[in-house]
Amino acid sequence: MNEKNQKTKLTRPTAKNSTTKRVSKKKTETPVEITAKETKKAVAKNAETKEKHSRQEKKQRKTPLRIIPLGGLNEIGKNMTVFECCNDMFILDCGLAFPDADMPGVDIVIPDFSYVEKNVNKVRGIVITHGHEDHIGGLVYLLKKVNVPVYATRLTAGLIEGKLKEAGIINQVKIIVKKPRESAKMGCMSVEFIKVNHSIPDAVAMAIHTPAGIIVHTGDFKVDFSPIDGETIDLAYFGELGSKKGVLALMADSTNAERPGYTHSEKTVGESFDRLFQQGEGKRIIIATFSSNIHRVQQIINSAVRYKRKVAIFGRSMVNVMNTAIELGYLEIPDGVMIDIEMMNQYENERIVLITTGSQGEPMSSLTRMAMNDHRKVVITSRDFIIISATPIPGNEKYVTRVVNELMKSGAEVVYEAMYEVHVSGHACQEELKLIHTLTKPKFFIPVHGEYKHLKKHADLAYSMGMPRDNIIIAEIGNVIETDGVSMKVVAQVPAGRVLVDGLGVGDVGSIVLRDRKHLAEDGLIIVVVAIERSSNTIIAGPDIISRGFVYVRESEELMIGAKIKLNRTLYECSSFEMKEWNTLKTKMKEALSDYIYEKTKRSPMILPIIMET
Repeated sequence: MNEKNQKTKLTRPTAKNSTTKRVSKKKTETPVEITAKETKKAVAKNAETKEKHSRQEKKQRKTPLRIIPLGGLNEIGKNMTVFECCNDMFILDCGLAFPDADMPGVDIVIPDFSYVEKNVNKVRGIVITHGHEDHIGGLVYLLKKVNVPVYATRLTAGLIEGKLKEAGIINQVKIIVKKPRESAKMGCMSVEFIKVNHSIPDAVAMAIHTPAGIIVHTGDFKVDFSPIDGETIDLAYFGELGSKKGVLALMADSTNAERPGYTHSEKTVGESFDRLFQQGEGKRIIIATFSSNIHRVQQIINSAVRYKRKVAIFGRSMVNVMNTAIELGYLEIPDGVMIDIEMMNQYENERIVLITTGSQGEPMSSLTRMAMNDHRKVVITSRDFIIISATPIPGNEKYVTRVVNELMKSGAEVVYEAMYEVHVSGHACQEELKLIHTLTKPKFFIPVHGEYKHLKKHADLAYSMGMPRDNIIIAEIGNVIETDGVSMKVVAQVPAGRVLVDGLGVGDVGSIVLRDRKHLAEDGLIIVVVAIERSSNTIIAGPDIISRGFVYVRESEELMIGAKIKLNRTLYECSSFEMKEWNTLKTKMKEALSDYIYEKTKRSPMILPIIMET
């Protein structure tokens, strides 16, 4: 019997016992016998299938892309992200943050550029999403170290040029203006600009085309169907990327991820201004807003024209931005409406509108100086109607409140965001975020731009829409996020953090300097001066004690006398060897005086011993 017949005999019942088989099948299933040869074939086929799947998966894996955020995560501001693939690298945004209360004396905070400096030969360019300080404020400092082309839309490029002129490096940097739907080549990658709405014109998102797939970075955005400039967000292209081209990962603005619903249109602020201009009839109107909010300024000018008022702009950053906007045609101002601040006194108060900086209560801003009666050209009186057209940035609430209080003490009527709709956000709320997720259909998601609570809320939002938890990465600055088109994960860490700028010094104020500044601010300083004759090791003058920020010496004579006695005793007890070792002598003086001061006052001022040799 051949093999085929044998196989049939083993697997099929004969006619003779077919009835028996049918009866027995009702009780139990008859085991099917398989030959050794069939087993071998099945194993081989299974192995072949596994190998085929492995080859397919290997084929799907592509050249790895590395995404490295150097700012903008777990913080507000300082936005900066590096994209790296093969031997090419480019930078998306380079912003600043304003110092916290625990950074006394610091002017601004910028990202740590050390990783970029280390890989300067790989950098192909810098692309900018829009012209706000938290996205362009650190650019000058970076371009002094890394001279590469900068790609930006027209207004953003104009604002950057102004900064480069101030820094004296305008002739060293190449700025390339791009329009929405245009691309910039970055080695093996390319970056495509996509129109979005924000609180400044010419804001864009980015579609980053890489060998691993397309990354969509929204930048700061909101969905406004009735924007001031008439240019709506390009939702159609977001949809085309998601449905036709496929989006590997979405990196989206998380600033308003906690807020349900939709962000209001900027036009609602214009309607509020109209009502408030009527309310402020007969008074001088002063409006404080962000210097970069050109759409807001346009609406203020429109209301001023409607109510036959003249407009003066002051505040250094406000003047710089407005001059750029006027020069590039982003502000439409009828002839004769704008006046120089020097001409302000030639008009009656009820015919004047002042637009100024200081909406965040910044100590040196124009509005704050007005509130403190320290402005050279504007004195606040009961004939002033003041509008603060901004929401306090987290941490600035107390500064804004102080300014409001002082303005009211001067008799002015003050309107702020909590009372009327004089401000709308430039960031997307939950429903707008859901729309972008739905249109782009990303495989992976990385929330960006916000504190941890914002990132976490945005991650939860993505999860609620069906995104697997494993496909969501809440990253930290310095994380190296790598993807090959199949998976995405954090694989390493690079140097990242904050660099403090104080005056002309960049990075020379570190944790030790900040610690000393806080110590001085909290407890003050005591300086101890002793003059020693070197050859004989004898004290010829002192110890003298100088107090700054600790106690007023004339009102604390008993304490100072006791301190001198303690120091004299300490010096008297020092050996001849210790008198020669000045470091040891300083330490003994410092410890003795510190113990005495704490015992008497329960305070710990900074103590600085000085030994003079004669």
